[in-house]
Amino acid sequence: MPTKPTMRSADPHRHSGVRVLVWAASTTAGLGLVAGAVGGLVSGSAAALGVLVGALIAVLVFAFGSFTVNTVAGLMPAASLLFALLTYALQVLLLLVALVAIERAGLVEDTLDRVWLVGGIIGGTLVWMVAQVVWTVRARIPVYDLPTGGAGRTASTTDAGDR
Repeated sequence: MPTKPTMRSADPHRHSGVRVLVWAASTTAGLGLVAGAVGGLVSGSAAALGVLVGALIAVLVFAFGSFTVNTVAGLMPAASLLFALLTYALQVLLLLVALVAIERAGLVEDTLDRVWLVGGIIGGTLVWMVAQVVWTVRARIPVYDLPTGGAGRTASTTDAGDR
């Protein structure tokens, strides 16, 4: 007999997925700092600031989206797919708005290197996605809770070959 999925787990060691998002954010921010140091050594302070601002934008946009999707998935699991799709569209729009705002403020010509800024956003996005997938796989979050009696077969369970 299949076990029904539960909304809240009785297991005190089960986490909500926030740990995965924190790890993804810290991994992306850490690699953004490394890329900023490399940019500073290779192309100067404008490149370092550009890649740092780009990585920061990526972390803020994707952290906001991931934390909100995680919250909605915990509160209303049935609405999580719809909310995730809407959040993805909003994230793309927010990245575009951030780039346009930086461009219109005149920061690209004076203090930020355009190539390193876009590289920081693209690199931050790719690192965020890879880190989130890796940490999600390592978290091993179960889909449902096993019954308290154990996970073994019961006498009423039959397989197709047992007939």
